[in-house]
This record gives sequence, C-alpha cells and structure tokens, in this order.
Amino acid sequence: MEADAMELYELKAGVLAAIAHPLRLAVLDVLSDGEVCVCDIAERVGAKRSNISRHLAVMLSAGILASRKEGLQVFYSLRTPCILGSLDCVVNVLREQMSHQNALLKRL
Repeated sequence: MEADAMELYELKAGVLAAIAHPLRLAVLDVLSDGEVCVCDIAERVGAKRSNISRHLAVMLSAGILASRKEGLQVFYSLRTPCILGSLDCVVNVLREQMSHQNALLKRL
C-alpha cells in the first residue's frame, strides 16, 4: 500500500476515534440543533462540565467542532455537520444487525 493512502486511512481513523465514545456521541446529538455553550451541553448530557470539556477538546482537536468565546462562556458547534450522516449510517448498521439476529432467533 502506498504511504499516501495509509496516511489518509490514519487520518480517517483519527476522526472516527475522536467520536468513538458514548458521551462524545451525545454531545454531537446536542450540537445537531446548533451552537451550544459548555454548561448547557453538560446539563443536557448529564455530565460534569470538566468531563465534557475534555471530550470537547478531543473533538475540537480532530477538527469535528468549532468554538467561539463570548465573555466567560465558550460555545461549540459542528464544523462539518455531515458527520451526523455517518452516525445515521451507524444506526442503519445496528438495525441490520438486529434484523439478522431476530431472523436467527425465529429459526430456533
């Protein structure tokens, strides 16, 4: 495999790793409605602000989120909302898995 192709795969894996946590997925869901401050994100997902801030930093570093500061508050938004489409695809994979498992169970 060419080095350029491998580097691209590594970059893609980095983005996927940055969202591969239940709290980060919940944050993406919250941000699907638009820009939200850290305090509101923490409240909506039921986590401590410091914990959410660490997860936001990971996704910000991966280029998934954008941020802006207004006074003492930091607001976050999706840099590329198309990431939500990939999560819809994951739901479809889960539906297919469940359908397959249900079919297997019916045969028993």
